[in-house]
Amino acid sequence: MSSQQYSGKAIVSHGPHKQGKWRIEDITLRPIAETELVIEVIASGICHTDIHFGNQEAGNVGVFYPRVLGHEGAGYVKAVGSKVTVAQPGDPVLLSFASCSKCHSCNTGHPAYCTDFNDINFFGGNDFVLSSSVSSDASDVKHDIGGRFFGQSSFANVTIANERSVVNVKGLIKDKEELKLFAPLGCGIQTGSGTIATVAGATEKDAVAVLGLGGVGLSAIMAARLLKCKIIIGIDRVDGRLELAKSLGATHTINSSTLPSGKSLGDAVREASDGIGPSISIDTTGVAALTRQAVDFTRNQGKIIQVGTAPIEATLDIPLFMFMITGKQFMGAIEGDSQPTKFVPQMIKWYQEGKLPVNKLVKYFKAEDLAKAIEEMHTGETVKPIIVW
Repeated sequence: MSSQQYSGKAIVSHGPHKQGKWRIEDITLRPIAETELVIEVIASGICHTDIHFGNQEAGNVGVFYPRVLGHEGAGYVKAVGSKVTVAQPGDPVLLSFASCSKCHSCNTGHPAYCTDFNDINFFGGNDFVLSSSVSSDASDVKHDIGGRFFGQSSFANVTIANERSVVNVKGLIKDKEELKLFAPLGCGIQTGSGTIATVAGATEKDAVAVLGLGGVGLSAIMAARLLKCKIIIGIDRVDGRLELAKSLGATHTINSSTLPSGKSLGDAVREASDGIGPSISIDTTGVAALTRQAVDFTRNQGKIIQVGTAPIEATLDIPLFMFMITGKQFMGAIEGDSQPTKFVPQMIKWYQEGKLPVNKLVKYFKAEDLAKAIEEMHTGETVKPIIVW
């Protein structure tokens, strides 16, 4: 284990964001282990998963404080552990989720379904990454701060990353500005485009419906166009996002909040998809009522893919007999079933070829403007906020 220490600043969550308990603090990293790297983070995308875990009370599943969140990161390697082979100091890298590398899923090319995914990515507090150097909550005592969110906790200008979370992009990117733009590739963009390309296996024969047009949903729209799907339906409540979806490849858009009297969402979706519904429906909202409607309006033998993070207690009521005789498939997906070291370079190539215009999704914010970035993400004004240090 390296004994050298690094210091910087981080957005530390001391409780739910809605209670105003996130703030920038000075931090010091603990010494890294032999399979870890120190990363100078230049940019980090904000994902709804950060807000999901950082807006609940301590004690809920995967929730504890204090901690540093963030998991869509871009930066440069500052130091590496003795057994690290993925990168060297100075290399530009993108950050993604972590996996064990040993279980059946990892060994068969599906690290997103790692047997220990939850423990590795959400419960990193048992091995504290950061140690605060400022007083907090009227205490003058230096306190430990949980890290390793998705293996790396990127809401900091210097952080420790598990080597399984690191994608080396040396030789793939043009400059620092492009690296900053690619910060969200490790989760949101990967999840949306990977769900279409890898999980659904979409082709030009498919009709695709995407519920929710945030960063994940719009990435799915872009991937569906890239794969030349014949019908691409974007569903949301924000007109600006519906217009953006059209520019990114949606052949049809539906504002679910302004449906004509007497017409259901299912009616509108079927009308836009040959009268029989989409062959692939992707829910990015995590709203069970919308997922249930997708089960109904998806055509026989179609796929319904759950991507959005739902409340831990949420359930879905499916009539088993009707589901059986329609031959539909309902499945969950995480991280687009991607291998980041392979899929992230693929996304970079698509962007550079003009096929995945992620630049149309992002807006940059200074780290101290995090609250504004989160507000704009929730109102729909900004699709994918990126904080920069």
